[in-house]
Amino acid sequence: MELAEFRTALDAWLEENAAELTPTHPSAGSIDAEMEHLNKVKRLAYDAGWMRWGWPERIGGLGGSTLLRGYLGEALSIRGFVQPGYYSMTEVLVPTMIDYASPELAATMAPRQLRGDETWCQGFSEPSTGSNLGALTCRAARTDTGWRVNGQKVWTSLAQFSQRCVLLTRSGTPESAHKGITALFVDMDSPGITVRPLHTMHGVDEFCEVFFDDVDVPLDRMLGSEGQGWAVAMDLLPYERSTALWHRGAYLHRQLQEALSSAPDGALSPHDVGAALEALYALRARSRNTQYRLAAGERLGPETSIDKLLIGIADQAVYDVVMTGLADRILFGDDETSAGWRAGFLYSRAATIYGGSAEIQRNIVARRLLDLGADT
Repeated sequence: MELAEFRTALDAWLEENAAELTPTHPSAGSIDAEMEHLNKVKRLAYDAGWMRWGWPERIGGLGGSTLLRGYLGEALSIRGFVQPGYYSMTEVLVPTMIDYASPELAATMAPRQLRGDETWCQGFSEPSTGSNLGALTCRAARTDTGWRVNGQKVWTSLAQFSQRCVLLTRSGTPESAHKGITALFVDMDSPGITVRPLHTMHGVDEFCEVFFDDVDVPLDRMLGSEGQGWAVAMDLLPYERSTALWHRGAYLHRQLQEALSSAPDGALSPHDVGAALEALYALRARSRNTQYRLAAGERLGPETSIDKLLIGIADQAVYDVVMTGLADRILFGDDETSAGWRAGFLYSRAATIYGGSAEIQRNIVARRLLDLGADT
């Protein structure tokens, strides 16, 4: 199916099913309600065929360009049917599953994620290493049947809801840098796993710390080969900074439009609004280019750090406008809508930190794109 045909047919379906797709929970409601609704939307979209377009047939997809699934996420986000950060975990994790899991494992597991039957999380960051994946210490030791994992992860999004985890482990020497890392696909109900949600300042327990104490993982749950974990991570991170950011950009457009229509007359500076629009359109232009490169089969790499930098700028610029125009409601409002605006503003402050800080992204741009110094 071509993009124009897909867009027209999908838009009609979304209009017909808007009542069922619209969240019934408050905009700042519990994350439990958010996740329940997300899985419902994915299930409806999968059963109607929309969630299967853009994915290969070998994992239950219907084929077609990746632009189809890019537009699906955009359409769901801009209408407020899904929270894009949660929805886009599919775009982050499933492509790497397809690339590195055995064909049998990918064919079994990927449809469960696409349909919303399962939630997956990404076990990368650690307490002492943050975004420096080369310094991770969570260890996997070989056993007769697979691997035994010990260690800790932190800032693991949605771990308390997840049935599986894409986990990076230290499986050999050396103890630092990118060598000796192995990626595993771990069942979150395995004995020895403890998940502790972290309460954040925006009031949503989205992140968790996860402890692994003698957790056994079968050998066939390895993603790629032993010691190939760095390659798995480098495959995954560009997806985190491509289609997922396109969805977030659509959501930010919606937030800005709602702020403009809700703010009192004269409350907003044309300069601030213009700066936010400029940041959004810069992000959209760059992200659109990334979407078309992905659709053309190009391998995404460190250049997606530019996309990540732009989303942080746009996110904070939009919510600066929101704070200016709706300050009284954000600071003092006690209704559900005010709570939603407040949570969004607070979350935007982390936009230059989560998923790899802006400082790290600038280092990547300087070293790997501009050749201003070697990686250490």
